[in-house]
Amino acid sequence: MNLHTMWATHLPGQSLTGGESAAGATRACHIKRTYLEISIPADQANRELLIPRLVEIGCHGFLETESCLLSYVDRSLLTPDEYADLRNRLAGILQTVDAGAPVGIREIGEENWNLRWEQSIEPIEIGSRIVIKPSWRPYTHRDEKIVIEIDPKMSFGTGHHETTRLCLRLLEQHMKKGDRVLDVGTGTGVLAIAALKLGAEAAVGIDVDDWSIENALENVRANHAEEGVRIIRTPVEDFRGERFHCVLGNLTLNMIIGSLAHFRELSEDNGLLILSGFLQSDLPTIEECLARHRLETAGVLDEHGWSALVARKA
Repeated sequence: MNLHTMWATHLPGQSLTGGESAAGATRACHIKRTYLEISIPADQANRELLIPRLVEIGCHGFLETESCLLSYVDRSLLTPDEYADLRNRLAGILQTVDAGAPVGIREIGEENWNLRWEQSIEPIEIGSRIVIKPSWRPYTHRDEKIVIEIDPKMSFGTGHHETTRLCLRLLEQHMKKGDRVLDVGTGTGVLAIAALKLGAEAAVGIDVDDWSIENALENVRANHAEEGVRIIRTPVEDFRGERFHCVLGNLTLNMIIGSLAHFRELSEDNGLLILSGFLQSDLPTIEECLARHRLETAGVLDEHGWSALVARKA
């Protein structure tokens, strides 16, 4: 059983940073939520096609079992009209991937989600140096390894999804010691923390979701990275005043395309972009958009139908 979590892009509110009180962040975010669990019988090929489209209609997380794909939507983020139209939108998505199986929808509490994580997640080795583990799992083969402890909640970034692994591999290959790094849609904060552990001078993680901010702050503290990693609650279009040697964006295809101008503005001359969250079949589309923004593709990695790329600011 493999659980994939995605990020949310909702919940406007006051920004939090790495220097703020953990208790304050916790009090702000400990409202128990109800989620809709959407069950779709689908094979592996259809699952990879379904996930990006389900993200676009508001799904935050995915659980793959032997027989089906489970996806999750925060019930409170749907308007009455959106909730009523959910089945129609799902039917339209299923038609595009020839997955005409019946869809099941039920309500669950957030505690069920966290329990599934604790039962399923294990340490994972990525690239030649990086290991990601939850606090409740041991990892003994630590020689020459960078061990990053990530306890996920509702946030994306545990290393168990292909796009996170691809970003970490590209970060290890291309980031230089002393770089300043921006992680857009930071989720658990794993990419920002990894950048610091790999030798970055400093890293900033930005997100717009309360769960992600709380979780990223906790993970920064757990990895003793408070002095080098800042977590800020803000959308990328509102982030100003700094430029970076490396900008990371593990998002969705549409979010990446819509943010390329901001990524370019935030990058140093000859700076790097590391982008993922899209399928291999979407690579020509994103490369065409990169060219329009005078960004040159410098490398591509693929895994199980997902892609990640490195681009340079021309």
